[in-house]
Amino acid sequence: PYISDTLYDIASAVRKDKRILMEGAQGVGLDVDFGTYPYVTSSSPSSGGALTGSGIPPKAVTRVVGILKAYVTRVGEGVFPTEDTGRGGEQLREIGHEYGATTGRPRRCGWFDAVEAYYACMLCGVTDIALTKIDVLDSFAKIPFATAYLDGAKKITKFPAATSYLETLRPSYKNFAGWEHDTTSVARYKYFPAKMKTYIAAIEKASG
Repeated sequence: PYISDTLYDIASAVRKDKRILMEGAQGVGLDVDFGTYPYVTSSSPSSGGALTGSGIPPKAVTRVVGILKAYVTRVGEGVFPTEDTGRGGEQLREIGHEYGATTGRPRRCGWFDAVEAYYACMLCGVTDIALTKIDVLDSFAKIPFATAYLDGAKKITKFPAATSYLETLRPSYKNFAGWEHDTTSVARYKYFPAKMKTYIAAIEKASG
């Protein structure tokens, strides 16, 4: 009784205008077609992959929520322009408990990457952002925020198609003043510190 042809079940739900929630795993940077190949997974974690994996027709999609951390993490090998291999990265890892849920493997940590965020949101047609773990930044006096990449003195604002080229670039940072205030118990946006709101606004603008 628990086995059926889900394609027809989903098609029936679409016709009846029922809510269907799809949840993707991993991130756009690991997408086999649009990620940092060859350091990718074997599937499409993008919103397009949700359609090919489920059989939902594109016209049925009304909302795409992009999940963004307030900083960036990555597990395993692969290019990571904003990775902080020093004290800052260690702090992000410890405060944010950035260890694999199953293996306990330490995640690589770094600063917000506006170039990749815009690329991911553009590719997936993101309509809303769910911003997570911003309270991890509570104790930082200064928060680096990558607005572009640098090829020598040349600024690059489009996410490169070739991983080999991306590996040669370095981030161009803007530093935001930290709010240095414990926000872990703050449940309403209006009570966020002003500097936190400024940082959130920068993410909204950068991601489009």
